[in-house]
Amino acid sequence: MKIQMKTPLVEMDGDEMTRILWKSIKELLIEPYVDLRTVYFDLGLPNRDGTDDAVTVESALATKKYGVAVKCATITPNAQRMEEYHLKQMWKSPNGTIRRILDGTVFRAPILAKGIRPYIPTWKKPIVLARHAYGDVYSAVDAVTAGEKVYLVGEDGTGRETFRCLVHDFKGESGVVQGMHNTDASVRSFAEACFRYALEAGLPVIFAAKDTIAKTYDGRFREIVGEVYETYRPAFEARGLWYLYTLIDDAVARIIRSEGGILWACKNYDGDVMSDMVATAYGSLGMMTSVLVSPDGKYEYEAAHGTVTRHYYRHLKGEETSTNSVATIFAWTGALKKRGELDGIAELVAFAERLERATVSAIEDGKLTGDLIPLWDGDAAPEKLDTFAFLREVSRRL
Repeated sequence: MKIQMKTPLVEMDGDEMTRILWKSIKELLIEPYVDLRTVYFDLGLPNRDGTDDAVTVESALATKKYGVAVKCATITPNAQRMEEYHLKQMWKSPNGTIRRILDGTVFRAPILAKGIRPYIPTWKKPIVLARHAYGDVYSAVDAVTAGEKVYLVGEDGTGRETFRCLVHDFKGESGVVQGMHNTDASVRSFAEACFRYALEAGLPVIFAAKDTIAKTYDGRFREIVGEVYETYRPAFEARGLWYLYTLIDDAVARIIRSEGGILWACKNYDGDVMSDMVATAYGSLGMMTSVLVSPDGKYEYEAAHGTVTRHYYRHLKGEETSTNSVATIFAWTGALKKRGELDGIAELVAFAERLERATVSAIEDGKLTGDLIPLWDGDAAPEKLDTFAFLREVSRRL
């Protein structure tokens, strides 16, 4: 008898090797045990291009409706990809579009397994990376200038000019300009989400920006996050936790020297870069979970890595690959657990937890994909498994 679901998940399919993994994970590890109900959206690049990216917006709106989504890794096209896929235009990041609509915070945490040695030996505990997922460069407008004076101009609702700042006088030389924004409400909800998560997890918080350079822009972030912390200070101090604001470069130094056990809150771009650094330092991008949490309690789970393009082209040639599927498995288990929690289906929660244990136990017994072999520090000799042999090993244990 399969486990029954009450409310469907929003399922966002993706691109390249992760799309191959997506199908196999469902067929081998989920559908034999769960009567899986999803509202399906194909976010593969060809379909995003064919729908003028409307499918991405539709998937985000469906997440607002159903409350829980699971997303496969997708391509954000550059000029090379535009030519390769014969695209109409270089579509924006689907993650950026979804995050703008949900206005959430992304929490990324490593999946720890005995025998996998971090590149930074002092890291004994998880470092959770909290990424503000609204605005900044991901919602920026930019343009090429042929040498003009470029101004930043504000207007009120009547069209009256409220401020005017000279960005740069190019004096006849060509160049580029960019304008980005954020909102007080979004920064405030980011801060609330970080401090709530930290209290639940028992973690101190570091928030890092660069207000010595972006004195007004990053200074506003520092001011708002500090104000929100004051409402959480009594609860933090009662649990022996702390909050620190510091510059992003100082935060990097502190994190590298730490033993982990910290929630590191970052602005959008910083969080994008630093989450990959943290994931890789713990062992592999394939061992990092990611969940977007909106202020009104909607959840979107995904792997923290990309589409593994190099493996995909090898797969198309019929060559063997050894692709780490752990983060994609944990995207599914995270979504299934949350769906079970919200709908009161204990069996669904328990199944997701069993699948996670089966996955980690395979690694701890030395059944590894190629990316983890150099990090193995266990007692037994490791065995390198190809992409699908690893999934079969997890299935056997499940």
